[in-house]
Amino acid sequence: MLVFLAVFALVALPALPRAVADAGGSQVAAQPQTAEGKAPVWVTRAKGIVDPAMASYLVKTMERAAEAQAAALVVELDTPGGLDTAMRDIIQAQLSAPIPIVFYVYPQGARAASAGVYILMGSDVAAMAPQTNLGAATPVAIGGEMDEVMKAKVTNDAAAYISGLATTHERNAEWAEQAVRESVSLTAEEALQKNVIEFVAADLPALLQAMDGYVTVPKGLTLHTAGAPVEEVSMGWVQRFLHAIANPDIAYILMTIGILGIITELSTPGLGGAGIGGVIALLLAFYSFQVLPVSLVGIALVVLAMILFVAEIFIQSHGVLGIGGAAALIAGGLLLFDTSASFLKVSLPVVIAAGVIALAFFMFVIQAVARARRRPVATGAETLVGDTGVTVSPLSPLGQVRLHGETWKARTEGEDLLKDERIEVLRTEGLTLVVRRAGRSGADAAEKQDQGT
Repeated sequence: MLVFLAVFALVALPALPRAVADAGGSQVAAQPQTAEGKAPVWVTRAKGIVDPAMASYLVKTMERAAEAQAAALVVELDTPGGLDTAMRDIIQAQLSAPIPIVFYVYPQGARAASAGVYILMGSDVAAMAPQTNLGAATPVAIGGEMDEVMKAKVTNDAAAYISGLATTHERNAEWAEQAVRESVSLTAEEALQKNVIEFVAADLPALLQAMDGYVTVPKGLTLHTAGAPVEEVSMGWVQRFLHAIANPDIAYILMTIGILGIITELSTPGLGGAGIGGVIALLLAFYSFQVLPVSLVGIALVVLAMILFVAEIFIQSHGVLGIGGAAALIAGGLLLFDTSASFLKVSLPVVIAAGVIALAFFMFVIQAVARARRRPVATGAETLVGDTGVTVSPLSPLGQVRLHGETWKARTEGEDLLKDERIEVLRTEGLTLVVRRAGRSGADAAEKQDQGT
């Protein structure tokens, strides 16, 4: 079932923005007004790396909340950062939304780092829960280290962008620029004191009460949130799935599973579940690679690992090739994503665990398969070598013989044999048996065999 769900996720990718309900049947549609005359407040969550799946969901949710005439859309945010293009898509959508867009760093212990700071600065209302933090918005290198000139250009561009967002929303632009240039961070209380955010609230009800009557800048929208009904919305299962696999750890695990599955299929001929599952896992990993900064060196090391693992099946290396493959897989995982951002890299425990599991897999499972492949053939014409039978027709040198109740084409290596003479099989040449006149012991065995037949 998981395999079919994975295939459907890929097929449904073009329709991603249209996924509006989660698998559990959460209510996502809202009426413009309730019986009490108050428009509902839509609430959703954005947790994890800011990637295309998250951006697509938030942009579509903002559009739908506006269509439903919601009093506001509150996004509970917890992110280490993410991709610049996805971040800008979210900011552009919230700037153009005709309803108030509130970003709330929640729950306690959450953070809005890197791309999360820019999103917060572009929101109509910026709020945080106690024991949360924001900051460290310095751009990081993706796709290789930047030289000093390029780093200065990127930093200046990012500083101007976030400063403009903060100024437009009458927030502390000086601190926002520091967050980019010096990677400074703030607690929730410090952010409120420095005019980086508007509210600190322990939970959603407290936030709705606190911001009631607040007039947003620059849109000039007045919030009516106290006592308003809350309408929770969430990602559809397709979006959750795509958001989950856009995680470096998950992408690496999927790639490892794909490699092991395909190699298992190669070692056991025939169309089986291992090969199908391996191909699907690789396709899902490739989707992740499209949205993550992949390194060609890391990919090359992973390919080398696959080659060494395959070679281990067919060559008697006593585990040397398998160990080399595991080492290449670990090194490939560490170098798989070309970025200085830690949250866009595969974590060391995952890399080591994958290498150890892959090595164990080949030492115990694949080696067993390889031993089975090296066993003497148990079926076919080759098993007749050394057996005895009787000629059905004269052999001079070609003719026919009977073994185990079956008639075979046969030839001798020069000698002539008469009909009904006992023969012994020397070897096979395709479906032709090469035979000779059998000795007395061979003849006795053949006679007993024929009697049994």
